Amino acid sequence: MARLQFPKGFLWGSATASYQVEGAWDEDGKGPSIWDEFSHTPGKVHAGDTGDVACDHYHRYRDDVALMKSLHLSACRFSISWPRVLPEGQGKVNEKGVDFYSRLVDELLAAGITPLVTLYHWDLPLALHRLGGWPNLDNASRFADYAELMFQRLGDRAKMWLTLNEPWVIAHFGYIAGDHPPGHRDTGEGLRAGHTLCLAHGLAVQRCRSLRPDARIGITVNLSPVYPATDSEADRGAAARMSAYLNEWFLDPLYRGEYPAAMREAYGSLLPEFTDDQRRIVQAPTDYVGVNNYSRALAKDDPGAPPLNVGYVPGDLPVTEMGWEVFPQGLHDILVWVHQTYSPPEMYVTENGAAFPDNLEGGEVNDRDRVAFYRGYIGECHRAIQDGVPLRGYFAWSLMDNFEWAFGYSKRFGLIYVDFPTQQRIVKASGRWYAGVARTNSVETA
Repeated sequence: MARLQFPKGFLWGSATASYQVEGAWDEDGKGPSIWDEFSHTPGKVHAGDTGDVACDHYHRYRDDVALMKSLHLSACRFSISWPRVLPEGQGKVNEKGVDFYSRLVDELLAAGITPLVTLYHWDLPLALHRLGGWPNLDNASRFADYAELMFQRLGDRAKMWLTLNEPWVIAHFGYIAGDHPPGHRDTGEGLRAGHTLCLAHGLAVQRCRSLRPDARIGITVNLSPVYPATDSEADRGAAARMSAYLNEWFLDPLYRGEYPAAMREAYGSLLPEFTDDQRRIVQAPTDYVGVNNYSRALAKDDPGAPPLNVGYVPGDLPVTEMGWEVFPQGLHDILVWVHQTYSPPEMYVTENGAAFPDNLEGGEVNDRDRVAFYRGYIGECHRAIQDGVPLRGYFAWSLMDNFEWAFGYSKRFGLIYVDFPTQQRIVKASGRWYAGVARTNSVETA
């Protein structure tokens, strides 16, 4: 075994999302979100599961922070539920909701844990969906107003922020594929939603700079390296087009002020154009970019296949319970690609993890596959740093088993096992292993 030491000050954290862990879906003045409506609609979520209770983090956050401290975590990425603090998405503030996040930030700081606050992780206020949702450009300004509220209330203590989590997923799965709320299948809607999300991000960055010049802010994007299925020129072109859709749709506007040429060619007038003013807003300088990565993609040329005449090819590597290939090199490759293509000042891995069929036996979860997964991917983070990537932290997905969106409670990603009927938390073998990584700021690799 070789031990790889990470730079001093490297952040080791875990990540959660409000709808996936908080529960208390209608308590203390919280308004409904699109995920509340979606999960309550029969047939939308596995087994009819909902986030009504989830991990009950809203009531158990102090115990959960104590668990983070016991794992030697130096950072915690969590998201704010927009409808918990603004039940209608705008207008009257729900002070009980704001107070919850204020207490959570204080609890983290008291434990010596740096909060990384995500403003939006998919739970749009239902009231704003009824005003057109993300395809409605007016909701970019409403998001900026919401962001301003949180900078005002938490920004004296919370100094690290992310605007949006995975805008690609919001636009693609919400409005094009229809697997997430609002469950639409309209390419034009999805492309307009993406445009609004770009503007929402830029406006929030501007508000942060104005209100909290000592804060740092960025965005988190989900990225997958795309490789051609064969070395043919056609498949290499297909891989480039798929990367434009998966990886460049949101990064190109933020760093270059334009959508990828391959998307412009494919979608024509369906893809909105940035005005000069919008371009300036979208390109508001950020301090870092967060990268969420779980696997890779293999692409083949497939004329007529949406999107962009590209077909997916299944790989031959071991897979997680989600069916995603375990390919640690892909994290290295995508980090290097972002660094070389866009040159962000700093980068963080804001999500990386795996679902496996965990078994609780004798009060223990011996999840060896997850330990191997983390060892491989964290080792590739170290290699990326050696190759010049300004990587400053790593956040495991997830702190604990939770509501896994349309999969309900059928997939477990946590470092901590949650027995949902009793809400008992049990640190898995992977959690104990990761605690050692965080404590020593190093990882052993085979």
